[in-house]
Parts: sequence; structure tokens; C-alpha cells
Amino acid sequence: MSQVFSNRIEKKLVNLSGTIPVTFKGTTYHIPISIWLMDTHPNNAPICYVKPTMDMRIKMSMYVDHNGKIYLPYLHNWTPTTSNLLDLIGVMTATFSETPPVYSVVRTEPSVNPVTYPTQIPYGGTGSNVMLPYTSISTSSTPTLNPSTTYHGNSNTPYPLYNNQFPTPSPYPTGSTNTSNFLPYTPSYTTQNSSQNCPYPQQPSSARPEYPPYPPTASNLPNTSTTGLNDGGTITEEHIKASLLSAIEDKVRRRFNEQMAQNKAELDILQHSQRELSLGKNKLDSILTSLNKEKSELEQNIQVLRDKELELEMAISKLSKEDNIDIDDAVTTTAPLYKQILNAFAEEAATEDAIYYMGEALRRGVIDLDVFLKQVRSLSRKQFMLRALMQRCRHKAGLVA
Repeated sequence: MSQVFSNRIEKKLVNLSGTIPVTFKGTTYHIPISIWLMDTHPNNAPICYVKPTMDMRIKMSMYVDHNGKIYLPYLHNWTPTTSNLLDLIGVMTATFSETPPVYSVVRTEPSVNPVTYPTQIPYGGTGSNVMLPYTSISTSSTPTLNPSTTYHGNSNTPYPLYNNQFPTPSPYPTGSTNTSNFLPYTPSYTTQNSSQNCPYPQQPSSARPEYPPYPPTASNLPNTSTTGLNDGGTITEEHIKASLLSAIEDKVRRRFNEQMAQNKAELDILQHSQRELSLGKNKLDSILTSLNKEKSELEQNIQVLRDKELELEMAISKLSKEDNIDIDDAVTTTAPLYKQILNAFAEEAATEDAIYYMGEALRRGVIDLDVFLKQVRSLSRKQFMLRALMQRCRHKAGLVA
């Protein structure tokens, strides 16, 4: 379907329309909504609207504006990896249960002449069949709202009133054609028709006889037969009682199924949230374990550094107290073999320096060539012997060559 945005750009988007069950003050209502999926779904959050019928008006709040657009924190914090439409509908159901987005209004139309529907009901003591009237639906008066009615198009579905009050049940017949919701009536013990005492519209006297008035209570019913059909084949109190029990059972079963479906949906959402929280807890536990391990290693390294620092301070303090320091005594070895290697290395380095300075003296003309060659030959022989000695000592000590 095509969707026109506020900047007059039109795009073809996927539209999901339907109703969601919302429980408000113990009564379930079906709120019509429309969800537009963006062309970048699920990277971007969908656009959601409340679509009221002709008998509804939008109730503006922090979640719904005057155009019916829905604003929720779940939509604002939409993430492609964790957000989905199922959780979104669950959040809508929970939010609208606290703040309904619509309220019902009364439609005023020209009144229509009511039509009565006769039903044969037995009356005790007389043995005659009297017709009891039922009024038809009149759209000029406020219809009685049935909270358990489901949403079907533009039907008169009950929704919360604007002042957050719920409709109270009425003893009078409603627009519903469910025959299981009737009440037994007390028969009239007189054959005289009194039109001013009858609370329901009368048919013309030429068509049918007038009907008895609606009684204030059902406690004045006379004793009638409860063993089934009487001699005239009419309905008895036993049939009425069975019909009422069946209607109540059906209504309770329907309400139970609706409540079970809603509880199951909420349970699924809670289980999904629990799984996500468990995964997050495991990640946090692993991160916390790693941090504790690193903290322990750092504390050990800090302790080692403090010990080394203390040793250096003690060495500096000891050296600062000594005036004359012998270089040969300052450098000591742990074994005589290591001392021999140290002395040979120092002497070989000194021989290398002597050969270098002999070359410098020849270059500057301090000595002649014969003297230079004689001294260099002697120093080179000595250097060779020192290097051979160092190699033997290193091999003897097991050091890497």
C-alpha cells in the first residue's frame, strides 16, 4: 500500500491492520491499529497508528497524538537485532491497558419505529400461551455495551468512556440477537390490557393482543411444572434454566479462553525477556571473571615493582655511603671460570683499542711502518689467544656460543 509522509513523499510499504486485545479494569477491548513497515525494515522502527471506527474517538495522551500516531519508548529505542513486531504488540497491549487510546461516542440518527419479536413463554396457573415482546435495536438511544463483544469492522464494539467509566449492565434488551441473554418474566394474572403500564412498545391491537407489563423482579413467578413440556407443548422453567446455564457456561468459557490467550502471550514475552536477561547475565559474569583475573595479575605486578624499587633504593643508599670504589671489587662473579671469561674479554677489548690507536699513529706519522707492523703482529697474536681462551671457557661453562 502507498503511504504519504509529512514531506509529501509517497512510498509503497507493507501495511498490517487488525485489532489487539486490551484489558482495562478487568474488561477486554479490541483496539484497531495499523502498522506500516518501512522499506528498510528491520533497521528502522515501523510507523504505528490507532484506527478508530465511526463510533470511536481518539483520546490524546503521551502515547497517541490527535492523528492517532503511536509514540512508545520501544519504538524510540528500536534495534534491528533485538526488536520485533511480536514484542511491539505486547508493549502496545500493556501500555493501552493503562492508558486507552480511544473512547466510545453515541451516534445520533433518526429514530426508527421499533419492531417487537414475540416469544412464547408459559405462565403458571392460566394454561394459556401469551406472547412477550422484545424491542428491536434503536440507534437513537445509547446502546448497552457488552464488554465481551469482539471487534468486527464498524460494529458497536464497547470501548472505555472518556471519563474512564465502564458501562453498567442493563436489564433491558440490547441490540444483541443472542437469545441466551433473556430473563424470565412474571405472567399477568388478569386478562385486562393496560398500555400505560407496559414498558415496551405495543403492536396494533388489530395484529396481536397486548402484552403484560415488565415485572420489577423475578421473585413473583408462580409455581409451574418443572418436568418438561406441559400439555400445551410450551417451554417450562426447566428449559429456561438450562438455557441460562448453557449461556453462562458459553460466556465463561469464551472469557476463559480469551484470558488464557492473553496470559499465554504475556508469558511468551516474559520468557523471551528472561532468555535475553540470562544471556546478558552470562556475558556479564564472563566479563567480571576476566576483570577479576586481570586485577589479580596487576596487583602481583605492582607488588613485584614495589619490591624492586625497594631494592634499588637500598643499593643507592649503600653506594652513596662509600667514598672510594674499586672497579675490580665492584664487579664480582659467582665462579672463578666466569671471572676468567670476564678478564679475557676485558683484555681482548683493550688489545682491539691498542691496534686502532697504532693505526692512528701511523697515519699521523708518529711512528714508521716497520714499528707499526711489528707491534700490530704482536698485538694480533695476543688477541687471537685471548679469543681462543674465551671460547674454551664459554664451552666449559656451558654458555651459548
